[in-house]
Amino acid sequence: MLNFAYCLCSDKYIINSNMRWIIVLSLSFLIGFGFQNPSSAEQQFDTSAYYTILASEDTNAINNELINIEKETSLNNKEGYKGALLMKKAGLVVPAKGKLKLFKEGRIKFETALRADSNNTELHFLRLTIQENAPKIVKYHGDLNNDKLFIQKNYKGLSPVVQHAILNYCKKSKVLHKEDL
Repeated sequence: MLNFAYCLCSDKYIINSNMRWIIVLSLSFLIGFGFQNPSSAEQQFDTSAYYTILASEDTNAINNELINIEKETSLNNKEGYKGALLMKKAGLVVPAKGKLKLFKEGRIKFETALRADSNNTELHFLRLTIQENAPKIVKYHGDLNNDKLFIQKNYKGLSPVVQHAILNYCKKSKVLHKEDL
């Protein structure tokens, strides 16, 4: 190995053509891995960031999160997450016509996801947050009590990240309180 390094550094020695190809291919291989996209394990959905964005009033952050969710290939609640963000975004856009259209689009995505996985406590929590904050005109308040009871019953089985999001939401909720859990 020392001779090989000496060969590379010395102008007295000429590297034969086979050795050049080995070096070129090896360097190409190593450099190629440096510019690869992160593995799917590194691109995992960040639930905590999702709830922070959902609680924000930042349409740019919501748009970016929608793009990130769309890129996810194996996200279980993908349509539910997207639907909830679209309904949240509807409350932030300016023209009223756009608000209603966006809300309906999000509602369809969300309710479809919830029907497909009706025992998903996290989706029930998301629906509760949306229903509690939705304007009366959209008539999306019918399941508040059912969702509250479902969350109370299944709270302890949720991931710590979702439990934390629920506890944070309880601080401002008129329907769901920390004592209920």
